[in-house]
Amino acid sequence: MMETATLQEIDTTVKAWLQEARTLVYQCMQNDLTVEQKTGRLDLVTNVDKQVEQLLRGKIKTLMPTAKIIGEENDHGQIKSMVGAVWFIDPIDGTMNFIKQRDDFAIMLALYIDNQPILGWIMDVTKNHIYHGGPQLGVWRDDEKLPVPADITLNDGLIELSASRLVANEMHFEEIAKMSSGVRIIGSAGISFIKVLEGKAVGYASKMKPWDFAAAKVLLETNKILVTTIDGKEIDMLLSSTVLSATASAHMQIVQLQQP
Repeated sequence: MMETATLQEIDTTVKAWLQEARTLVYQCMQNDLTVEQKTGRLDLVTNVDKQVEQLLRGKIKTLMPTAKIIGEENDHGQIKSMVGAVWFIDPIDGTMNFIKQRDDFAIMLALYIDNQPILGWIMDVTKNHIYHGGPQLGVWRDDEKLPVPADITLNDGLIELSASRLVANEMHFEEIAKMSSGVRIIGSAGISFIKVLEGKAVGYASKMKPWDFAAAKVLLETNKILVTTIDGKEIDMLLSSTVLSATASAHMQIVQLQQP
């Protein structure tokens, strides 16, 4: 494990990167976006996604030349092992929100070493808040340490859910919604995870790629929020999963719904 002082230095360095990336985003927003489809009309990528990822890849390579990088827009399928230092980049999380609303999108980074979560960062770009930290540093919103959220049940809390899974009622999403005090759908994993981190929602469930959940997994687990597959299994950091992050009580209720 790295020395705490070293982790604090990396944390400070990455927060500066994120401010630079935010500046780049707003510069790009002054011009027309270039929007392309990846797998279909609902899976989009912009020139901004690509430029932000390129910026962050360059920063990581300078800081840790031998580290592996798993980014949303480039070469992510080539990484086959979590041995050593592995960085995850989600350059614009909530691309549809970014394109349509210019709001509710995030930039996310995470550092794992030998498959262990070390540091994570989620930037709420429009609000200009950075949620950051890890097991050795605690969890912070900018310079304010976040408390561990109360262990609220699903029945007594709001739940963040994936719209597509809820509409299709996959994995008992409709039942999860009905058991809760209400459903909230944002369209950005990063912003939804922030709600859980701040205790404003008891959980969040959606199908996600590793770069969607890597940063949040570091931060949430540090503050005693469970992060697993929706049926309660350990997450493979190199595979897509339907991921559930929730308080211990809500997590148990949702996992029980998945049992045959």
